[in-house]
Amino acid sequence: MPASGASLELRGSVPDSALTVAGWLFENSGPLGGEENMARDERYAHRLQEAADNEVPPLLRLYRWQPWAISLGHHQSLEDLDSSRCAADGIDIVRRPTGGRAILHAEELTYCVVMCTGRRSILTVYNDISNALVRGLHLFGVEATLQKAQPNFQEAYRHASAIPCFTSSARYEIEWHGRKLVGSAQRRFGEGERDVVLQHGSILCGPAHKRLTEYLRIDDKDVLARVRMEMEKNTVDLREITGGDVEIDRLAGCIRDGFKQEWGVEMKTNSE
Repeated sequence: MPASGASLELRGSVPDSALTVAGWLFENSGPLGGEENMARDERYAHRLQEAADNEVPPLLRLYRWQPWAISLGHHQSLEDLDSSRCAADGIDIVRRPTGGRAILHAEELTYCVVMCTGRRSILTVYNDISNALVRGLHLFGVEATLQKAQPNFQEAYRHASAIPCFTSSARYEIEWHGRKLVGSAQRRFGEGERDVVLQHGSILCGPAHKRLTEYLRIDDKDVLARVRMEMEKNTVDLREITGGDVEIDRLAGCIRDGFKQEWGVEMKTNSE
């Protein structure tokens, strides 16, 4: 594994819009409720979309969830979850402004990127962000890689086993030895040069995300068993990779520095 601060070559095409401002805004928000986390992300996207050029900087925000919560993709049905059991166990249910499938936000560090796209495609922006995250994980000492293939999600989403996000990887999602480590989702606001992207995702720090299967409304026991097997086989977390508890603040610093190094931007906090 590379030591912290190891030099890596630039792998992606850095978004032009990332370089048109003096610096990015960086926030390490800590643990917040699910509704507040989703509202903050979406509010900032609208704020950037409505602002004049360079008036509002792009944002990298890192955060956690307290209490734990299950987030559903923008178009996903609430009927996929056993709401009563979620309530009994103190698990919040929230809807993300982005797409994708269900995630139990538990032992993880969540990232959010909000920026103007400059007419870049969805996959290009996804690749750019993933490269910055990979660099940050390398700084943390984890040799993560990008998924290159693209599954047929239209076909896969027809099946109950596709309810969880972490049963498969999309192109440019982040893996370790073929197992998914980071799950991400994206949404765009506006059109043309003021097209703003909101992308956020879960960096798995422990195995608790697998407990999502306890809250799925899947009556077929064979299907539920397959979901459990796929999540066990297809996902990995930083605790398993490193063999110890994850220092969240150090991880957050490495992710921040990954964006700084990969894109050549400065990161400023609100106090600066």
